[in-house]
Amino acid sequence: MVKSAAALAAAAFLTAPAQAQDIKAGQRKAIACQACHGLDGLSRLPEAPNIAGQPVGYLERGLRAFRDGTRRHEVMSVVAKTLDDTDIRDLAAYYSAIRIEVTLPP
Repeated sequence: MVKSAAALAAAAFLTAPAQAQDIKAGQRKAIACQACHGLDGLSRLPEAPNIAGQPVGYLERGLRAFRDGTRRHEVMSVVAKTLDDTDIRDLAAYYSAIRIEVTLPP
């Protein structure tokens, strides 16, 4: 009986949806990012990385690292301090949802 209850609890946990990410909210929040990263995630400045199409986890970890100070950048360290966990999830969802097409040279 205990084993079946534990199995049911584990199944419920494994099938539960991850914390919601809102791509549309992320797009609205990305307005603040566009000066450097562009609304489309393609950098406008040589020192700013392209972030379009990057994996959600990569983007979330990067923003959290800037926010908590384990990663430092003159601008990002200041900007990320204003982001809460929902902002980070939404921004990561938006930028990761952008699809980039790569064409190799002939």
